[in-house]
Amino acid sequence: MREIEVFIDTEEIAEFFFQELLKRGFVPSNEELEELADITFDYLVEKCIIDEEIEDF
Repeated sequence: MREIEVFIDTEEIAEFFFQELLKRGFVPSNEELEELADITFDYLVEKCIIDEEIEDF
């Protein structure tokens, strides 16, 4: 199986959730969206769909 490099942006995830929740009649707060994005990221790491890499600045 080939490995590909994927960048996951939690801000993009939060925006996706915001748009999808609005379509369903929910209006989440920014804090709720950030939590959902973090939970989603953690889920992807836990399921080994992505690997978390810490960048050194």
